Amino acid sequence: MAFSSSSTRTWKYDVFPSFSGEDVRKSFLSHLLHAFKRIAIISFIDNGIDRSHLIADELLLAIRQSRISIVIFSKRKQTGEFGKAFAMTCKGKSEDHIERWKKALAKVAGLAGYDSQNWNDEAEAIELTSTDVSNKLLLAPLYDFRHFVGIEAHVKTIMDSKLCLDSGEVRMIGIWGPSGIGKSTIATALFSRLSSTQFDHRAFLTYKRAMQDKKIADVRMKLDWANHFLSEILGQKDIKILGQVEKRLKHRKVLVLLDDVDEIELLEALVGKAEWFGSGSRIIVVTQDKALLESHGIDVIYEVELPSEDLALQIFCQSAFGETSPPDGFKELAVEVAKLAGDLPLGLNALGSSLRKKRALGGHDA
Repeated sequence: MAFSSSSTRTWKYDVFPSFSGEDVRKSFLSHLLHAFKRIAIISFIDNGIDRSHLIADELLLAIRQSRISIVIFSKRKQTGEFGKAFAMTCKGKSEDHIERWKKALAKVAGLAGYDSQNWNDEAEAIELTSTDVSNKLLLAPLYDFRHFVGIEAHVKTIMDSKLCLDSGEVRMIGIWGPSGIGKSTIATALFSRLSSTQFDHRAFLTYKRAMQDKKIADVRMKLDWANHFLSEILGQKDIKILGQVEKRLKHRKVLVLLDDVDEIELLEALVGKAEWFGSGSRIIVVTQDKALLESHGIDVIYEVELPSEDLALQIFCQSAFGETSPPDGFKELAVEVAKLAGDLPLGLNALGSSLRKKRALGGHDA
């Protein structure tokens, strides 16, 4: 097996697996893709396209949109070695075509990879591969958030001063601030930055209020929350465990991010005590209610504050013009609109997007 990575910024998939033969598809690859899915790595699925044929347009597009390619060499349908299978594949092809394939194979052979003969078993192979892929993905910049001005500064501050990832203790951290200030965006960027290889399991969950009033959640509701929570973090569907989160995760190092939390009962049901989780676990709770965090004993809190006037202007300009400063003739308008939004990121982005649409329709004097 060999790895190669793509530098494209228009990626849609994390991994593109290149292989041939049902022996791989139904054994090693199926287990590897399941491991990727468990740690939220998105893989391209080929839907049965035969690798002995010319690569279709959609495959070429998928390769370009994938951040990492994994090339798997194996016996084909258990009938012979790769070289023999390649010779048969080349029959009927032009010399130019065969030469290009040979050059591509030679290039792949020169890449760092793994040899199955050095593995103790397939489980070890999958663990090593998924860990390596996860590490490589984490080295890439946060492309998805590059147009969100100021987000990476928030992420860096939280990681440096709140998470203490080198500590073996279980830490519960709160991200607090008013609606529209960008808490969820910060949390999403933070979650994508954190190394999945540092945790046995991870989950990013949002629980909207299921009740119409403020009555305390009944036992059934708490069980439903816990069952769904464990199904997500363990990657197992329809778990029915009577809500015993602490018994399933007590010895597992987990990363949990609960977004938009507005009920103390939810925290009690899912992350009741630090002792419920294995050493080194990190629980991150995002909320508008600081008192909720304090009631649950969470005293490590990151307060998301309003951006400075200069940063607010950059946020608006990024949304309206696709760059952090206004173009000629729009500076006064941009400054005025940023003030009207009250420096709230949600409002700045909404107004910026509205202005961009008007400009696209020809309303340059809007």
